[in-house]
Amino acid sequence: MIAAKFNVWRGDTGGGAFTTYTTQIGEGMVVLDAVHQIQAESAPDLAVRWNCKAGKCGSCSAEINGKPRLMCMTRCEDLPLDQPVTVQPLKAFKPIKDLVTDVSWNFAVKKKIKPFKPRPPDHQDGTWSMQQEDIDRVQEFRKCIECFLCQDVCHVLRDHAKHDEFIGPRFFVHTAALEMHPLDTEDRLSELQKTQGIGYCNITKCCTVVCPEHITITDNAIIPLKERVVDRFYDPLKKLWRKLLGKS
Repeated sequence: MIAAKFNVWRGDTGGGAFTTYTTQIGEGMVVLDAVHQIQAESAPDLAVRWNCKAGKCGSCSAEINGKPRLMCMTRCEDLPLDQPVTVQPLKAFKPIKDLVTDVSWNFAVKKKIKPFKPRPPDHQDGTWSMQQEDIDRVQEFRKCIECFLCQDVCHVLRDHAKHDEFIGPRFFVHTAALEMHPLDTEDRLSELQKTQGIGYCNITKCCTVVCPEHITITDNAIIPLKERVVDRFYDPLKKLWRKLLGKS
C-alpha cells in the first residue's frame, strides 16, 4: 500500500474547485476504487456515477489527469502516483454535482435520428437474403456502451459547445450503424449535412483514441458518412442531375 493524493473536483452548476484527498492505494486498484475509498474515509457527500465496475455500462466516465477515461478501467498503478491524480467531470457537459454531469442531451439527440426502416422481406416466409460481409460491417458499431468519452474529447462539443449544430461522434456511429445496415432503406444524409453538423468534424481521430471499446469511429463511421454526404450534395454532376429533375 502506498499513500497517494487525488485532486477531485467538487462543485455543482454554480461552480467549484479541486479538493485534495490522500488515500492508500493497493495492488490492482482502479481510480473508481480510490474514489469510493475517499468517499468512505473523507468525503461521504462526494457524488460519482457508476454501475457495473466492469467497463461495460459507461457510467463512470470522467477526466483523469486531463484525459477522458472510464474510472473503473484506469488502474492506479498505471498513473504517476508521485504527483496528485486529477479527477474531474466531463468538460463537454454541465456538471450536476462533483463528478456527475448532465448527459441527457445525448439521449435527446438520439431520439431525433431517423430509426431503422427495413426493406420488405425477400422471401414469402418473411426473411431476407444478406451478404455476411454486410452484416459484419455494422457489428463493430454495436459495441458502443454510450460512455460519451468520444463526445467529451471532440473539440466541436468540448471547446466550441456546438451542441445545437453537431450530434457528435457517438451519434455518427449510431447513424452509421443504421445507414450501413444491409436492410435499412431510410435516408439520413440530408440531416447529416444540414442539421447534424458532420461537416464540423475535421477527422483528428481523438474520438477513436479514447474509445474504451476500440471502435474505429473516424475511419469506419465518420469518414464513410462524410463520403456519402459529399457524393450526394457536392458532386457537381449529381447536383446538376438533381436540378434537372427538380429535386433539392
